[in-house]
Amino acid sequence: MAVNARGTIHRTLDDESEDSKQQLDNADKGIWKDWPNQAAFEGLEEHRGPLQLRVKGTIPPWAAGTLYRTGPGQATVEGTSRGTHYVSHWFDGFAHTHKFDIIASEDGDGPMTVVYSSRRQSDEYVAAVKKMGWRHSISFGQKADPCVGIFAKFMSLFVPRRLNNNVVVLPNFPGLPDRQPENIARGHRTGTSKVYLSTDNKYLQQVDPDSLEPLGFADQAGLHPDLKGPLSCAHAQRDPETGDWFNFNVALGVKPTYRVFRVNAATGTTDVLASISEPDLPPAYIHSFFLTENYVVLCVPSTHFAWSGLSIAWQNNLLEAIKPFDKARRCRWFVIDRRHARGVVARFSTPAAFFFHSVNAFEECVAGGAGGETRTYINLDHSMYDTSDVMFGLYYDVILNRENATEAYLDANRDQNLHSRHVRYRFEMPLSAQTSQEAASAVAEEVLSIPSPHSGELSTIHPNHAGRPYRYAYGACNRGLSTFMDSIVKTDLQTREASLWSGPRAHTPGEPVFVPRPGGTEEDDGVLLSVVLDGTAQASYLLCLDATTMEEMGRAEAEFPIAMSFHGFHAPAL
Repeated sequence: MAVNARGTIHRTLDDESEDSKQQLDNADKGIWKDWPNQAAFEGLEEHRGPLQLRVKGTIPPWAAGTLYRTGPGQATVEGTSRGTHYVSHWFDGFAHTHKFDIIASEDGDGPMTVVYSSRRQSDEYVAAVKKMGWRHSISFGQKADPCVGIFAKFMSLFVPRRLNNNVVVLPNFPGLPDRQPENIARGHRTGTSKVYLSTDNKYLQQVDPDSLEPLGFADQAGLHPDLKGPLSCAHAQRDPETGDWFNFNVALGVKPTYRVFRVNAATGTTDVLASISEPDLPPAYIHSFFLTENYVVLCVPSTHFAWSGLSIAWQNNLLEAIKPFDKARRCRWFVIDRRHARGVVARFSTPAAFFFHSVNAFEECVAGGAGGETRTYINLDHSMYDTSDVMFGLYYDVILNRENATEAYLDANRDQNLHSRHVRYRFEMPLSAQTSQEAASAVAEEVLSIPSPHSGELSTIHPNHAGRPYRYAYGACNRGLSTFMDSIVKTDLQTREASLWSGPRAHTPGEPVFVPRPGGTEEDDGVLLSVVLDGTAQASYLLCLDATTMEEMGRAEAEFPIAMSFHGFHAPAL
């Protein structure tokens, strides 16, 4: 392991045991050097701006454009009819969207300008909580208010649902009515004319790409009448060549149905590529899926909902509706043809596990089979957890160590793997249609496993390598120094070496977004943009890293904290 003078740490496999020991020692002793600052999660203000940030160092002019970010913001509601309402789980913080306009000088040689603005997206929801005194709509993991009785909980089933889309920003999603005012004056120009926000349900929220003003919600049933199930995937995926978008919709009931669909970017029409409904296939919490050149690959992990999903309505949240983790419940995978309308073309399984995020997937053709035929293999990369315990570690009490909640959480899960690892499954596609027996016995091989902190969560890659072979993945990771992310890691999937950027103590980075250098020929030729919270100063900054060296190039500093968000994207300047 080597550390340079600018905060970048270079690691090899020889350091793996050292990192693992450090994490386990910290966990066993209940000792952490830092907890994220509360300013990252509660009482966060809007800054509709635009506000010009102070730029230090260098941000290259070819990185000009707009960085959109969205995630949880406000975590308390003051002055409700029952006093202060506290959000329990990080995933349930009220939606807050951010925009960084990165502007090059007119001649391209002068200093860069960065202008920031943000907007809350759930004001109607907050108003309803303030009026009723508790959160009545289905959430991810909101703990029940002990002051709310069974009757009030039952009556919540009949209160109009409120939506809190706070996970992913989707640019230019086709097929939905545009609620945007016509002939509106536009500011910093990018190729993004429409912006939607998504979460793990069937609704998309449109926001104005300039002002971030919420414009209303659209239902997936507006894309296709069969997409009427309540659940969907937050991470819709886009074909980088055609612009088509892919996702799935889940209908609950005695026989749940997964409908995998494509929205055509050119026509706005929607095709259902496969409807998957089997007697022993339960509904599950699924946050992402996989897209290759010819296939959509859906993994149903071991996070099954009880009562065929009907438990969601009674528990009023997804987390408590999920059955306790059972290692006997294997992950089930479905390979769907997205080119020739053949539906499901292969099935296989892998050991019980859970994942939030797929990283990439690609096909590999190998000649020289036993009969001289060419075999196709599908490689599926994701940030995997061996159990689902990580979801319980993202309650605010645990993240912020309120009343020793961190120690209690670790004590309860000491024998569990609470850190992700970058896993690649490799599956050999059958040459002919599988029989039911072949489908039941087919398995994928785990050919790569790189544990945290040598790999990260909230991963990103060079966008031109989506659906193709690739070498580098970038993510946010935890070196065991806090209850949250403390570094940005670059993982070399060929050598399994890692380079990490870490700021000073109490600096917490978010998801890195890769911006490629125009004309670059190397996969890591670009920059990473990440929003970092300085917990000591209670202020945030936009960090620009050289993606090759993982050294800081520049930053744009705010004088206030910016919420720790989930996901975003960079829209290049026109």
